[in-house]
Amino acid sequence: MSLIKTNILFLLAIALLYGSLAEDLQQEFLEAHNEARNEVGLDPLVWDDEVAAYAASYANQRINDCALVHSNGPFGENIAMSSGDMSADDAADMWINEKQYYDYNSNTCSDPNGGTCLHYTQVVWKNTVRLGCAKVVCNSGGTFITCNYDPPGNYIGENPY
Repeated sequence: MSLIKTNILFLLAIALLYGSLAEDLQQEFLEAHNEARNEVGLDPLVWDDEVAAYAASYANQRINDCALVHSNGPFGENIAMSSGDMSADDAADMWINEKQYYDYNSNTCSDPNGGTCLHYTQVVWKNTVRLGCAKVVCNSGGTFITCNYDPPGNYIGENPY
């Protein structure tokens, strides 16, 4: 087999593997979010390539510093970082675990660490229908994950569901 054919086959194999890994990551994010939404009687989110492209673009901007800085873009957003590897499930679980501090009746958060529960309420925001997330390994070896939500949630004075 010629070197050109070998290189083409190698590139095709990488493209197939990357596509499969991307779909697996996408499914992990959707399953974690939709399980939390199902628990409160909400419709599942769907993956949106435009929202995911925004998330990927922003995540790539964080690759040098892995800093927990919001993009302040047009979508709702949850971000997470770790000094090592972090899975989609790890990030989503961190956000969703705020549920234990959220009181629906008073629409307040009683997190003893001073948290706001806004990560959780964005996951379960009633009007949000589209999700796009991205994960990058930072130059430091850490992980930065962002999920974006369309339409956004967390409007003051409104309950999430």
